[in-house]
Amino acid sequence: MPSLNVPQARFLALPNKFRAFVAGFGSGKTWVGCSALGKHFWEWPRINAGYFAPTYSQIRDIFYPTMEEVAADWGMRTDINQSNHEVHVYSGRQYRGTVICRSMEKPQTIVGFKIGHALVDELDVLSSVKAQQAWRKIIARMRYKAEGLKNGVDVTTTPEGFKFVYQQFVKQLKDKPSSAKLYGLVQASTFDNELNLPEDYIESLLESYPEQLIRAYLNGQFVNLTSGTIYTAYDRNLNGSQETIQPGEPLFIGMDFNVGKMSAVVHVKRLGLPHAVDEIINGYDTPDMIRQIKERYWLFDGSDYRNTRQIRVYPDASGDSRKSVRASETDISLLKQAGFMVSAPASNPPVKDRINSMNAMFCNAAGQRRYRVNADKCPTYADDLEQQVWGPTGEPDKTQGNDHRPDAGGYFIHKEYPINKYSLAGVS
Repeated sequence: MPSLNVPQARFLALPNKFRAFVAGFGSGKTWVGCSALGKHFWEWPRINAGYFAPTYSQIRDIFYPTMEEVAADWGMRTDINQSNHEVHVYSGRQYRGTVICRSMEKPQTIVGFKIGHALVDELDVLSSVKAQQAWRKIIARMRYKAEGLKNGVDVTTTPEGFKFVYQQFVKQLKDKPSSAKLYGLVQASTFDNELNLPEDYIESLLESYPEQLIRAYLNGQFVNLTSGTIYTAYDRNLNGSQETIQPGEPLFIGMDFNVGKMSAVVHVKRLGLPHAVDEIINGYDTPDMIRQIKERYWLFDGSDYRNTRQIRVYPDASGDSRKSVRASETDISLLKQAGFMVSAPASNPPVKDRINSMNAMFCNAAGQRRYRVNADKCPTYADDLEQQVWGPTGEPDKTQGNDHRPDAGGYFIHKEYPINKYSLAGVS
């Protein structure tokens, strides 16, 4: 018998043509979607199906191994043809059908085939516009003609705010109740799949994510992730610090590159946790920032600055290709030549990941406040954390000039204290 938890079984029992399974991390979203594919091939042999994911790497890393496991759970086996992006399904030696796999990165490429069932995975990872484009292309593929066949589409996704899935499966039903015949929704929590997860999985999520994201990523709820202030977990009093820089101790400096508006947030560590204890704002360029850092934190011996403490800089990764005042040198090269240790990724982290890391450090779902700010020493940074808001496009607003310091602090926090993400085939 197939292995399903209660919400998964409810989802497979939905009679609707379009079904959505909206749930948290580790709740078995891809697993139940693949189970629906297995059910389809038992009921409708030789009628092909489709699998659609945000990227081809997700198809390779998540879908292929999960479909193989689920097929075995349903008494079948798979033959994966990666070059054609196809999964052939068999019962013993009997061919049951093929899953045609396509990425939704370029919706216009979803053409030239027909299917009788579709699984659309992590649809809300896409922008609302691209998700709608992909949705329209996918339902246009649903054109097998067979008595009793629904040509149905299943959506399995983590809620990412009030995006396409909410609009299509919740709001549309409120505005047009008659559409309830076509659309069905099951929401599930990570707790519903706890028996299939490592013992520390849920605990690690509670430690890593702020409360607002736990509602989405653990409980599977639609919550607003792109309105109001950005750093919702920051509290000037509860995250306050009285720590200051001590002689000779190492400094950890997050830095944002913007000519004429360069910013740095200076940190120390106490018991391994970060405290923001100084700020440098409105630096003209990288040589100017280097000069200010040396003047503040190294010792001038009468002719030059002497390295009296370790300084590690966590810069905007774009500085590795951006030219500063010296045409032949990049900003990051200048920092290294100055004698600072530089910790920069090959590319900047996604903005969302950086913000989530910051909020989780300010206060995670377990109520732990692990990142503190001395607002007396960092007054501009503290103000920015309270005041920066989301823009109308769902990205951080950069029109008010209060983005530079949080960006600078975020480069350090994301590098040193990233959110611990699990990736488990079959429980995504």
